[in-house]
Amino acid sequence: MTAKAAMPPVQPNEVKHPIGAGKMFAWQSRAISIGANLMIFGFLSLYCTDYMGISAGLVGLLLMVSKIFDGFTDLIAGYIVDRTNTKLGRGRPYELCIIGVWLCTWLMFSCPPALSVTLKCVWIFLMYVLVTSIFTTFLNASQTVYMVRAFKHRDQYVAISSYGSIITMLAVVAVNVTLPILTERLATSPQGWSSMALIYAAPLAIIGIMRFIFIKETNDVDAKSDEKVRIKDVILVLKTNKYIYIIALVTLVYNFVLNMGILQYYFRYIVGNIELMGAMAAIQMIAIPLVFIFPKFIKRYSVTALIASGVALVILGYIVNFIAYDNFPLLVVGQIIIGAGNVPMSMMIGLLIIDCAEYNEWKRQPRLEGTMTNINGFAQKVGSAFGAGAMGLLLSTTGYIGAAETQIGSAMTMIRMLNSLIPAGLFVLVLIALRLYKLETQMPVIREENVRNRSAVITGEQ
Repeated sequence: MTAKAAMPPVQPNEVKHPIGAGKMFAWQSRAISIGANLMIFGFLSLYCTDYMGISAGLVGLLLMVSKIFDGFTDLIAGYIVDRTNTKLGRGRPYELCIIGVWLCTWLMFSCPPALSVTLKCVWIFLMYVLVTSIFTTFLNASQTVYMVRAFKHRDQYVAISSYGSIITMLAVVAVNVTLPILTERLATSPQGWSSMALIYAAPLAIIGIMRFIFIKETNDVDAKSDEKVRIKDVILVLKTNKYIYIIALVTLVYNFVLNMGILQYYFRYIVGNIELMGAMAAIQMIAIPLVFIFPKFIKRYSVTALIASGVALVILGYIVNFIAYDNFPLLVVGQIIIGAGNVPMSMMIGLLIIDCAEYNEWKRQPRLEGTMTNINGFAQKVGSAFGAGAMGLLLSTTGYIGAAETQIGSAMTMIRMLNSLIPAGLFVLVLIALRLYKLETQMPVIREENVRNRSAVITGEQ
C-alpha cells in the first residue's frame, strides 16, 4: 500500500462548512455512551469466570453463539432502517435504543448469584443478546443513515470522524482509567459488580440520548424518497459492491482483537496488578493529538493509505508486547503504538462506508447506507464473537482456572500470545486486503455525477 493519495488534493479555496462546538458535542454524545459501554463489556468474561463461577470455555461459547446470532440480526436491521420513513427522519428514531443498551447492561452485571450455573448462563445470554443483537444493532444500522441526513458536506463527515472523535476518546479514556480501579476496589462481589455497572449506566444513558434531542435530519439525499427498498435491491447491491467486503474484513479483524478481553487477564496474571491498566489508559492519552492532524492528512493521502499505515503500527505494537512480557514501561510503549495505529481504523471506516453508498447511487442502485453499515456491523459482530469465543476456548484448553491465584505455564503462555503475536498475524491479513481497495480513485467523479443527477431529479419533479 503506497502512502500517496489516490484522491486529488483539496484546493485552497475549497469552501468549509463548520459544525459548531455544541452540535459537535451533541452528535458525539451517543458515541461516548457506546464507547464506554464497550469498555465495560471488556470485563464481562472476568465477571462471569471469577464471580459467577462459569467456566472460561462456556463463557466463550455463550459469547460466540450470541454474537453470531447478532451478526444475522444486523443484516435484518439494515434493511428495516433503509425502509424507515417517519416525521423524525430515517435514522434518528433509533437513537432511543441507547436507553435499552444501558438498562440491559446493568441487568447483565446484576445476575442473582444464587441462581444455578444454567440459569446464570440464560440470564447473561439474554441480556447480552438484547444489548448487542437488538439495541446496539439498530444504533449501528442507523449511524451512517442519520449522519448523511443530518450533515450535508464531506468535510463535515471528516470533522466528525476526526475532531469529533477527540471528545469520544477523552470520555472513553476517563472510563478506561476509572474502570479498572473500581473493578479492583468495588467489584469484589456480585453485588459490587451491579453497583459499579449502575454508576456508569445512569449518567451515560442520559448523555447518549442527547444526539436524538438536539440534532434533526435536514439534508435530503433521497431524491426519490417515495421508493421503497426491496429485497432484490439489497441482493443486487451485495452482488455488485465488492468494496464493502474489504471494509468488512478490516472491521472483523479489528473487533476480533478488541473483543478478546485479554488485557484484564494479562494484567492480573502476567503483570500481577490489574489497577495498572488504568495508569496505562491514562498514558495512552498522548496519542490523542494525532486526531488533529488527520483532516490535513486526508487532503494529501487516501483514507485507505492512512488506515494501512495505522495497521503497520498496530503490528509493531504487538511485537513490542511480545518482547515486553511483564515489563510495564515497555508494555505502555507497545500499547501507545497500538493505540496510535488503531486511531485511523476506528475513525475512518465510516467515511469508506459513505463512499460505498455513493458508489451504489452512481450505479443507479439504492444508496442503502443502513445495509452498508450493517454488512460492516455483521463483520464487527462476527469478529467480536470469534474474538471473545476464541479467547475463552483457548484459555480453557490450556488449563486456565477461574479465580485461581496463579495459572499453569501453558495458560500463562496463551495469555501472552493472545496479547502479542496472534493479533499481529491477523493484522498482516488486513494489510494485504487493503491493497485491493481501489474505490477512492473514482470518488471525485462519482460524487460530482451524483450531485448532478440529484439536481436533475429534483428539477424534473418540480
